[in-house]
Amino acid sequence: MKPRLTVIGAAGRMGRRIIALAAESGRFETVGAVDVEGHPEMGRDAGLLAGVGALDVALTSSWPSAADVAIDFSLPEGADKTVRHCVDGGIALVMGTTGLSQEQRAGVEAAAKRIPVIYGTNMGVGMNVLFSVVGKVAAMLGEAYDIEIIEQHHRFKKDAPSGSALTLAEKVCEATGRDSAACLTHGRSGKDALREKGTIGMHAVRAGDITGIHSVIYSTQGETITLNHTAHSRDTFVRGALRAAEWLVGKAPGLYTMADVLGIA
Repeated sequence: MKPRLTVIGAAGRMGRRIIALAAESGRFETVGAVDVEGHPEMGRDAGLLAGVGALDVALTSSWPSAADVAIDFSLPEGADKTVRHCVDGGIALVMGTTGLSQEQRAGVEAAAKRIPVIYGTNMGVGMNVLFSVVGKVAAMLGEAYDIEIIEQHHRFKKDAPSGSALTLAEKVCEATGRDSAACLTHGRSGKDALREKGTIGMHAVRAGDITGIHSVIYSTQGETITLNHTAHSRDTFVRGALRAAEWLVGKAPGLYTMADVLGIA
């Protein structure tokens, strides 16, 4: 039996691609397409919106009566509602919304005590491989190497730095014993802006229609190593999210990660 899927933010750019690729995969039954009340596309067939033909699932602000898993790549403002619906309905949740507050992240963690949850700042398979190695590289290179993180996204992205860039910094800090809250330097300006030892530079670029580029620079006197991930399209994240959703159905309550999905130690 195919997992029954509900997509939150279904009329958005990511939501439409989730619906489209879920339909194309043939591995899901899409039963819900949810977006904010008053959306101009409300009532239209979600499959037609996504460009894959009619699915007999209308865009609505109401959740379906039954689903096995939900995928949410919408805005932080709706995250609490998503979590409540999933907990109340016993629905597994793949949460890819970035820019969540500490309180919202705590709510996701609390929900994971009752339902299976995957929360990730980036669902791309390649990006999660990068997450798994950036800290190890920093630890192997040692304190003599300065670390800078540069993330680039399209002009419409609201939060900065990106959730993925912050995750990269967290992984480096975990592996090298740094305080992630204290060591980040967000850009530089002024006449006395010398790098401070042990800090991690964080730089956000917003331009055009860049899907997502993340670079981690390790540099010392004499050499530089750069690890880079470039997403060619949103489909990279969508395929990862669908892979996560299929894996999550039937799991025990708990907070899982893409590393669990991919079997990355």
